[in-house]
Amino acid sequence: MSPDPGLFVTVLDHHPERRPPQIAFCHGLFGQGKNWTTIGRRFADDYHVALVDMPDHGRSPWSGELSYPGMARRLGDYLDNGARPWTLVGHSMGGKIAMTLALLRPDLVERLVVVDVAPVDYGGRAEFAGYVAAMRSIDLVTLLSRQAADQQLTHAVPDPTVRGFLLQNLRRGGGGDPDARWHWQMNLRLLGDRLDVLSGFPELDAPPYQGPTLWVAGAKSDYIGPESRTRMTELFPRVRTVTIKDAAHWVHAEQPDIFADVLRTFLTRTDRDVSS
Repeated sequence: MSPDPGLFVTVLDHHPERRPPQIAFCHGLFGQGKNWTTIGRRFADDYHVALVDMPDHGRSPWSGELSYPGMARRLGDYLDNGARPWTLVGHSMGGKIAMTLALLRPDLVERLVVVDVAPVDYGGRAEFAGYVAAMRSIDLVTLLSRQAADQQLTHAVPDPTVRGFLLQNLRRGGGGDPDARWHWQMNLRLLGDRLDVLSGFPELDAPPYQGPTLWVAGAKSDYIGPESRTRMTELFPRVRTVTIKDAAHWVHAEQPDIFADVLRTFLTRTDRDVSS
């Protein structure tokens, strides 16, 4: 765990005495840093790996506001540790946070990896609002088991993999409610209320990010279209795009071996750029 009270961070580093290059992994909406554990472990021999719980997610503190510049600043506060800059890897919402930080604080980001998201406004995807409504509908006072919660989510969230992903946030104990048996670890109310902000991307008074950038897309995903490619190139002119077959939006979870190979290849090919 990170000693920084601002964010909860799990560190994977098999050889800290070497002061290896640093990679931070940023999860998507409703996720947690541990979603990146499988990938992160593959790089812990050669890198200092940080799995970050984004603001209002996982074990990171809740806040009263939610914006991409605000979340990027909090991430930047953790990354600004006086060592060499970081490689940032971000999926979905985490990709937008990583892009925002790269644009605002390029001194902290030596390389950028964006996974199946673009710096555009998605207009509020209906499925996320449905997920929030379904989770809010569960009575945490009378709920007896995680299995019962899974059953209650089935109609609104028919995919069992997605239900399992969402239910990782359901924790025993009432949290701040003494009458409840369970609580949502993420700030569900704030996230639900700010879906319009999270679906967009901020207009920033910042120049394009000039560092090496890898853009990973799932071939079965609809998150990256022609218009988003134009905007991505404007903001990240050194972008290289890789599309992974047989993967939808959760690319790194659906094709972890291929994703890890793509990431390692990118890191190897750009090592000379960032060390010069």
